[in-house]
Amino acid sequence: MPLSGRLGPFIPPRYLTSALIVSIGGLLNGLDTGVIGPLTVMPTFFNTIGPISSIHGFIVSTVLLSATFASLFSGTISDKLGRTRLLAVGSLVFALGATLEASARRLPVFIVGRLVVGTGEGLFLSTLVVYICEISPSKYRDPLASLVQVFITVGLVTDYFMCYGTVRPHSDFFWRFSLALQAGVAALLAILARFWLPESPRWLGHQGRHAAADAAWVVLGIGEADRDNGGEETDTLDSGDRMTIWDRALFDHGRGIAQLRRVLDPGSRRQALLAVFLMSMQQLSGIDGVLYYAPLLFHQAGLSTSTSSFLASGVSAIVICLSSIPAFLRTDKAGRRVPTLYGGIVLATIMALIGSLYASGSVQPDTGVARWVVIVSIYLFAITNCITWALGIKVFASEIQPVPTRATATSIAQSANCITNFAVAYITPILLQKSSSGVYFLFCGCILLTVMVCAVYMPETKGRALESIADNFCRHQPGSYSYIRVL
Repeated sequence: MPLSGRLGPFIPPRYLTSALIVSIGGLLNGLDTGVIGPLTVMPTFFNTIGPISSIHGFIVSTVLLSATFASLFSGTISDKLGRTRLLAVGSLVFALGATLEASARRLPVFIVGRLVVGTGEGLFLSTLVVYICEISPSKYRDPLASLVQVFITVGLVTDYFMCYGTVRPHSDFFWRFSLALQAGVAALLAILARFWLPESPRWLGHQGRHAAADAAWVVLGIGEADRDNGGEETDTLDSGDRMTIWDRALFDHGRGIAQLRRVLDPGSRRQALLAVFLMSMQQLSGIDGVLYYAPLLFHQAGLSTSTSSFLASGVSAIVICLSSIPAFLRTDKAGRRVPTLYGGIVLATIMALIGSLYASGSVQPDTGVARWVVIVSIYLFAITNCITWALGIKVFASEIQPVPTRATATSIAQSANCITNFAVAYITPILLQKSSSGVYFLFCGCILLTVMVCAVYMPETKGRALESIADNFCRHQPGSYSYIRVL
């Protein structure tokens, strides 16, 4: 990447460091995802909090309920306050929730902490990719936006092995420390977002603050040729300073309704619906069922002790993290469409294989090769998802939206992602108790449906300016993307 001459030859440009800082939000998501599944099956947790077996799935998925609700409003709040302010607010809320979790001695307090954490995640998660897309040069947008997923995998690895200390029955320090660490990281992100990150110049331009937008481009180290900010609509607030509190509330309510109507306009409806579909089906592929309940899945496959099952989960987190690095480096060449289609075919095949082994009764707890096929297949599923769907779908859902509706449409898609994630997290242990194979066939069917929809409706967006993607999207008809270009 080119270096900013204003900052010196050995200092990276501000857009790169800003993308790295914003990606800390992905680290928080990974830390939370990595800790909650292993934590809730370890003795040091339920010996302190109390018995949880009857509501295991509910505790794991509670965070997603509040995240769903908060995500619905995060786009409107982001359009009003700005990207960096919302990042700061969401991070502070997350820090408060993690603090409650770390200090909890009763299950209700822990659940309240989970709800507060989910509210924070819902506020900032959709804004992460939106902000990075809006500050990045077109030719570097793909890898920079993919940094969020790389940081998620780093968080998974970190917390899986931090929670490994919870197998020791005499101390609850380890699981409390992993939650306290989340609170500290979230507080740091809030400070950096509020006082160091430059505001998105595209958001500033959309607000009619063109001088501030030009200044932000300069601070970010991006020249005029890479800004691609032509044709943005402005959304100024006339006489805003003279409004009463009641008038302001009515105005904001009306603007929120108007923004939702914009999302459903012919020029943005197809993009919004596709984003909601893809973000939902990303979870219905079963990936978070694997991440949340990896110890349970490995135990079901025949790893008999909690220590070996949990260690296997940690190893899978390392493999996921390591595999995300070459995928991140290739993301600007692979694009979005081809990894989604080919990756979906591989994911569906793996789920069908695991389901078939369980349905045929081939998987035995102590003997036979089938259990090792299942274990290896779970690894392959997590790796394939990491290098295909996880890297591309969130970025694609954001970058195809028109500028005026990008934050709102992305937040609605993130809300759909959270609610389907809640469903997966809640029903996975229940379905595993009812049928060892049914859940895998369910996920396989959802993946195949996604592949078929993407084969018809999903265009390629790599290397294109944000402002041109929506126009190109609307000019093409369904089916015009049905070719598959070889990698």
